Amino acid sequence: MSVVSCITVKVPATTANLGPGFDCIGAALKLYNEFEFTTLDVEGLMIQVSGIEAEKVETDESNLLYQAFIKLYQHIEQTAPSVKIRIKLGVPLSRGLGSSATAIVGGLVAANELAGRPLSELEVMKLAIAMEGHPDNVVPALLGGCRLAATSNTSNNCWEIGDIPWHRDILPVVAIPDFELSTSEARKVLPAEISRHDAIFNISHFGLLLRGLATNREEWLKAALQDKLHQPYRQALIPGYDAVNTAAINAGAYGMVISGAGPTLLALVDTSKAKLVEIAMKDAWLQKGITSTVQILDLDTQGSTTL
Repeated sequence: MSVVSCITVKVPATTANLGPGFDCIGAALKLYNEFEFTTLDVEGLMIQVSGIEAEKVETDESNLLYQAFIKLYQHIEQTAPSVKIRIKLGVPLSRGLGSSATAIVGGLVAANELAGRPLSELEVMKLAIAMEGHPDNVVPALLGGCRLAATSNTSNNCWEIGDIPWHRDILPVVAIPDFELSTSEARKVLPAEISRHDAIFNISHFGLLLRGLATNREEWLKAALQDKLHQPYRQALIPGYDAVNTAAINAGAYGMVISGAGPTLLALVDTSKAKLVEIAMKDAWLQKGITSTVQILDLDTQGSTTL
């Protein structure tokens, strides 16, 4: 067995929605999964997984990373090579931090590199959105930063991506509990329709969120993180939500949101108060008998990178 070629792709975790930005905004965080692809000259597939929750990852052809890898070759109408894949997990699974997006982006980027870059970054992004079903995680995972995605008026497959300015003094504090919440379960609790009042509420607060992120203006961010589309319905799925929210705000956070579909909770904080909020969120969950990992994470501005 000989090695033909090797590529490693590093992909950041992401947080989506940020309160009122349901299914359209996401930000990349400095927490990563790494995927090493080695092509082989014999048929077969080998997948090795290390890191947090490695035992939960499928190691056969159903693996999402491998499915994305195959998807790109199918798209360019080529036969995918046999590969050995090494996965190093740093992003926890089913916690609302875009673990599936890292796999989709990692597989597509690796395949594109090994195939000689037949697709542009925009074309890779479109494939990623099609696989994920929505853009809020895969776009920042690929591009980095905070990103807003919207379809153009010509096609649902034609995307306009906005780079959202993020003030350097705003830090995300991420509280990751020791329990999972699947995205499908979190979507089941959402109503099929909302009132005009709630739609207007979210539009106005989302606009204010964009201004608050750019300026770090306290009163704007405190108001902007409110939401009526998804968080009121999902809070009941997250034990201790109210206690952690109260603790974060009392410690100085602008506000707290559900990261993606949850159960991870994310507070936006000025740099001067980040450590206090980190301690408060962890203690609040611990008082409810829930252990968690709480981290102050900078915004990742690079997105996926090849090593």
